[in-house]
Amino acid sequence: MPKINPNILIWARESAGLSPADAAKKLQIKEDRLLEFEKGKRNPTRRQLVGMSEKYRRPLLTFYLPNIPHETDKGRDYRMLPGDKLPDTESFLDALLRNVIGRQTLVRAALEDAEEDEPISLVGSFSIDDGAEALARKIELELKFSVQNFRLYNTVDDAFASLRNAVERAGVFVLLMGNLGTHHTDIDPLVFRGFALSDPIAPFIVINEKDSKAAWSFTLLHELAHIFLGETAISGYGSELEIERFCDAVAASFLLPPSELSEISTVDFSGLLEEVSAFANDRNLSRKMVAYNLLRANRISRAMYQRLSNQFDADRLAQKTAGKENRGPVDYYIVRRHRVGPGLVNFVKRMVTDGRLTTVKAGAVLGVKPTAVGRMVNQSNAA
Repeated sequence: MPKINPNILIWARESAGLSPADAAKKLQIKEDRLLEFEKGKRNPTRRQLVGMSEKYRRPLLTFYLPNIPHETDKGRDYRMLPGDKLPDTESFLDALLRNVIGRQTLVRAALEDAEEDEPISLVGSFSIDDGAEALARKIELELKFSVQNFRLYNTVDDAFASLRNAVERAGVFVLLMGNLGTHHTDIDPLVFRGFALSDPIAPFIVINEKDSKAAWSFTLLHELAHIFLGETAISGYGSELEIERFCDAVAASFLLPPSELSEISTVDFSGLLEEVSAFANDRNLSRKMVAYNLLRANRISRAMYQRLSNQFDADRLAQKTAGKENRGPVDYYIVRRHRVGPGLVNFVKRMVTDGRLTTVKAGAVLGVKPTAVGRMVNQSNAA
């Protein structure tokens, strides 16, 4: 196992607010042994590092870095947090951000080592002053993908997969993440729906997988707009900030031509609920996204939008509960590949084959144990 920098062990413990005694108790080891690790007299085992990763809330790959990493830069936080957000939500989100930034750091280092670190031209290539409609059309050209391509698919899953593939072909990695690996750390989409890491070499987009699947495509395009603007940012629902309204308008302009909204004519709640649901289903769209665009077009009131939105959120939670009850056995590797995306899986496969990534680092990038890397990258449907 690689030699661990003891300064990272100290930094990780102290930044978690733990004394050596408290940390040793949480890790179920003697304090003297922990201090030996931190003085460089002894190397912790991988199992002990996993324990530190969990107790210090740092991604495992952090402990394999040569130097103490810079503190996470969230970029711009454009969320409007709900007043009843769950406790620990922000610490979960901080840990999630650190995890993804750690993965991105390894991806960028591998690209630099392979001399494939040419800046991606779309990152920071657009100005908000040029307008949302213009950016939507620019995205179509860059991706070689339009709403007509998106609507060729019969399900929201397939439509999202096609859009995700187009984004990843353009050089942006797209991950689905909504917790720290267990349902106990789930982060509600009302707290964050997605974020963009606008790195010119290895840009990443993360979508909260706890949101409805129909919302993923809209969020992907919203975060992609941030990438085009050159912004690292966290997004949520309900923000009235200009930049968030702009990115929403870009996603809406791409997925939903405004003229189509005229097909929705009902004004009462029950009729709107039925019409919006059918309209969204026909186009592989989120119902909340359609309702939001009706609001932006002054077709419904803010009160009506909020009532519809609350109903959609209630339906999402009910479907989530029903899904847990009806869920059968699932293949771990299929799920993991789906979450990290084909772009990252294929990248890791190539870099491991070329000797640019060790299996330890490859596992950190994919979010699996080193022993699972082979099965992650060598399945025929990973390509």
